[in-house]
Amino acid sequence: MPDFPTIAEASRLIADKKLSPVELTQSCLDRIARYDGVLHSFLLPTPERAMADARAAEARIMAGRSRGPLDGIPIGHKDIYNTAGIRTTGHSKLLENNVPDRDSTVVRKWAEAGTVMLGKLATHEFAMGGPSFDLPWPPARNPWNPAHFTSGSSSGTGAAVTAGLALGGTGSDTGGSIRGPAALCGLAGIKPTYGLCSRAGVLPLSFTLDHTGPLAWTVEDCALLLQAMAGYDPEDPASADRPVPDFTADLDKGVKGLRIGVVRHFFETDHRVGDTVRTQIDRALDIFRDLGAEVRDIALSPLEVWHACGFLILTAESYAIHEPWLKTRFNDYGELFRDRIALGGLIRGSDYVQALRRRRSLCLELKAAMADIDILVSAVQPAEAPPIEDVPKWATMEKPSFTIPFNVTGSPALALCTGFGAGGLPVALQLVGKPFSEAMLFRAGHAYETATEWRRQRPRLATPKAA
Repeated sequence: MPDFPTIAEASRLIADKKLSPVELTQSCLDRIARYDGVLHSFLLPTPERAMADARAAEARIMAGRSRGPLDGIPIGHKDIYNTAGIRTTGHSKLLENNVPDRDSTVVRKWAEAGTVMLGKLATHEFAMGGPSFDLPWPPARNPWNPAHFTSGSSSGTGAAVTAGLALGGTGSDTGGSIRGPAALCGLAGIKPTYGLCSRAGVLPLSFTLDHTGPLAWTVEDCALLLQAMAGYDPEDPASADRPVPDFTADLDKGVKGLRIGVVRHFFETDHRVGDTVRTQIDRALDIFRDLGAEVRDIALSPLEVWHACGFLILTAESYAIHEPWLKTRFNDYGELFRDRIALGGLIRGSDYVQALRRRRSLCLELKAAMADIDILVSAVQPAEAPPIEDVPKWATMEKPSFTIPFNVTGSPALALCTGFGAGGLPVALQLVGKPFSEAMLFRAGHAYETATEWRRQRPRLATPKAA
């Protein structure tokens, strides 16, 4: 067995009966025990549940009753996904002892696909307030250098998958919380089209911006995970009632003939990225050209406009969700979350309505700009991961976000690694598609990964120092 098998590799080995789900799961549990004392990616490992899941998967597979490519694959769930009988905290003191009686829809669907649940993964408090050092559990750390940030809020998923403690995991994305950790940890992460994946049973942050989606080592692995995650759910009022395509059917078709538009002013003018990020985006675009894609620059409204619209909606809706607790348990929140969310109490109803109206115009603008474009390209993060101690409280307000525009529009957006900076930490780009065009994004991302070497590089992990 490879030290770091991808989901696709492990799935093929399991199907050929060359790899035991029990052995694979025990390997992940051993790695959690060895390395997570430094990374803090898991809030709650569930080894007994994991081994029970693995033994059941192995019995099915040996009996010729495999449930598909995810049967026997060890995964983790961000700790905002409800898990029946297993603590779900939102990484917050407010829910420190919360034990749901039902699985979220995505947790149930992945279990039905045969995944092995290793445990619950760290997040920023209620998927926004981090990195925080005043919560019951420490923040997750970047496996490439534990002194550095993972981004968030799917921080534990980013750390665990990068370190090979889990082969994949759930994330959520309200303003970039899947794509940010994918970028800073060197993973692939997909924010699907709004409504493609159910949010039922997931702790909410913003009613109209929240998305659920997966993170994994490769684009192919994300496609496999999304396949088992997507689909209509009447328990989510935003769920799209439409057929789910086969996300892997065209994975190897490449990018020949695809039309790629680069929103260059987003990352060269509106929020200037570091030299390495810009260079690696340009090199990726050269690869897409060499593979047969047409690449040209396009313009949209300034990034600040997109960010202001999304940030106002997010803050107002988050405050509406948390107002009762903010009024009665204010000091039980961590400082970062409560201070960021308390701003929502100052937003007027008229401001919120105007932001919703601007959102509609921005959606129409993007639709028009993509009329003859298949995929947009932009940045995800401005640079390599900063030291975790240096992330400012108001980081979300200092510079406009590259990711929140596509929460505003609900567009599918994929982050993938484009190499490493001078500090040895990953950098990334973002591919954005039209609604429900995830399969095309996977085609493009897989073509890029296949043409480059980045997926062959893994971090050297640190172990806790002896007491």
